[in-house]
Amino acid sequence: MSGETPSPEPQPFPAQRWLLPSAVVKELDPDGAGPGRRHRRTARDWLVDFSCFLAAVCVGLLSADTIDQENIPGAWAAVDQLLGALACAAVWLRRRWPLGFAVAMLLVNFVSVTASGAGLVATFTLAVHRPFRYVAWVSGAALPLAAVFYWLRPDPDVPYPWVLFLALMLNAAVVGWGMFVRSKRQLMLSLRDRARRAETEAQLRAEQAQRLAREAIAREMHDVLAHRLTLLSVHAGALEFRPDAPQEEIARAAGVIRESAHEALQDLREIIGVLRAGERDDSSRPQPTLGGLESLVAESRGAGMKVTLANRVTDPAAVPASVGRTAYRIAQEGLTNARKHAPGAEVTVTVTGAFGDGLDIRVRNPAPEHDAAPVPGSGQGLIGLTERATLTGGRLEHGPTPDGGFEVRAWLPWG
Repeated sequence: MSGETPSPEPQPFPAQRWLLPSAVVKELDPDGAGPGRRHRRTARDWLVDFSCFLAAVCVGLLSADTIDQENIPGAWAAVDQLLGALACAAVWLRRRWPLGFAVAMLLVNFVSVTASGAGLVATFTLAVHRPFRYVAWVSGAALPLAAVFYWLRPDPDVPYPWVLFLALMLNAAVVGWGMFVRSKRQLMLSLRDRARRAETEAQLRAEQAQRLAREAIAREMHDVLAHRLTLLSVHAGALEFRPDAPQEEIARAAGVIRESAHEALQDLREIIGVLRAGERDDSSRPQPTLGGLESLVAESRGAGMKVTLANRVTDPAAVPASVGRTAYRIAQEGLTNARKHAPGAEVTVTVTGAFGDGLDIRVRNPAPEHDAAPVPGSGQGLIGLTERATLTGGRLEHGPTPDGGFEVRAWLPWG
């Protein structure tokens, strides 16, 4: 309703937002954090970050036990453990600078064995938040550095080839895990985008259907009301210019005016009912078909027109309803135009056709005896009929004839 204020658009996943990573929330709701601000960590982010920090600390403590077996100087061991502690603390910054954190861990892991846990977390974070090319470069640089590191500081309990193999498998597992998490996030976002596109397309289809329905109703209104109103105009003009006409003619003209006005009101009421209900009522009057040409011509003759009908269709009852209705509207529009632009001229309506050959409709009138007054909006009906004939697979042409008259020619498919 016009008095209601539009309700705010609902936020994506308002109840389950805490279950999503902040990176996904940012993609789903890019304006949620405000201009120039970063999205806060969700409850899931805090849980994952704490788990990564705890894993880095545990791996670092396990690695620190091997320092005593390497017989390295105490100062070097202290530096190793200090770098490991700083690397574990830097895990909390991994979301903000995933690439920089991973590159920094390459250098730190080359001199500190206790920072190996933080290095694995950095590789996992890089695989989750950055494309594979960055992961490939960083992992490719980490492998030769690991080979040199374990060559200079060999493990006393595990042979050197096995150490390299285990390091390679562990790095591959971490990268694979990170890429799996990234693919799940991308799948979620792609499904979101697909749902939005589907909603947009559905809305566009609905708007297009409404527009086509309005255009169809507008064409129907023009086809029906233009014919009725021209009848009213003709008879009202006759009464205006011949006030001394016999009483019988005045009564007949008044009856035609009353009947035409009644029919116009019924047609208008039916069209408005379609606009309100969205579909035609079962109680609405049947649509005209090819069999209604006789009554159409008789109605035009009753309005004082000279009309000749030549209906040479082999089997009029077999003509499809949609084709017959279009043919009726073409003849109706041709008679309406002749009544407006060539008053007093004799109009010839010719309909021929057979199953498989199609239906030919011609409405022709000679040149008028005198120029008619211009009518506002002339030509719109023929434009609508041309479109209607095209939609049924046919064609419609119109234009002046060599003798100064006018002709409407149409062909509609049948069979």
